[in-house]
Amino acid sequence: MSKPVPADGAPAPESAAVDGGAAEREPASGGGVRSMVERWKMDGAPARARLLLRGVAWLFSLLALVVMASNSHGGSQDFFNYPEYNYCLGISIVAWLYTMAQLLRDVVRLSSGRDLIAARKAAAVVDFAGDQVVAYFLISGLSAAAPVTDYMRQAANNLFTDSAAAAISMNFFAFVAIGLSALVSGYNLSMEALV
Repeated sequence: MSKPVPADGAPAPESAAVDGGAAEREPASGGGVRSMVERWKMDGAPARARLLLRGVAWLFSLLALVVMASNSHGGSQDFFNYPEYNYCLGISIVAWLYTMAQLLRDVVRLSSGRDLIAARKAAAVVDFAGDQVVAYFLISGLSAAAPVTDYMRQAANNLFTDSAAAAISMNFFAFVAIGLSALVSGYNLSMEALV
């Protein structure tokens, strides 16, 4: 590679060539810092998405819990007379407690930069496994309660069956939110496995 030659024909000083090379490389190093900042922003995006999804799951599981627990109208129209509704209520409680604990953990993680679980891979496994288990519990609870509600609605469509259907639909929305959170947790787990 030839050195740049000034207009008067004399060879360029060595320092000018070195400075010119550094000036040419400067955007590349600036690009490296820029890509690192962009990666940091991208790493925060899944955490914020997971926080939002868990917040939605917390809200819907709380609504399902309140609607099912208040579905008591006397006689045969009390939720505790049906084991399927008791199971659905229990799963709503588990989902609500899990999402509340994970929400608190995510808020601490995003605000302080430190996780309550020290090892990053262990935290990623806990997030993924917990989201998966709670998602399966939610779909199990609503699939147990839905046939009973459908059968009772064929005989009589009243406030009791409407409330049960509302609680089941809230559990379904909680399942969708926690299922999407499990996808984000799976992405984070795969990124931890690659690092």
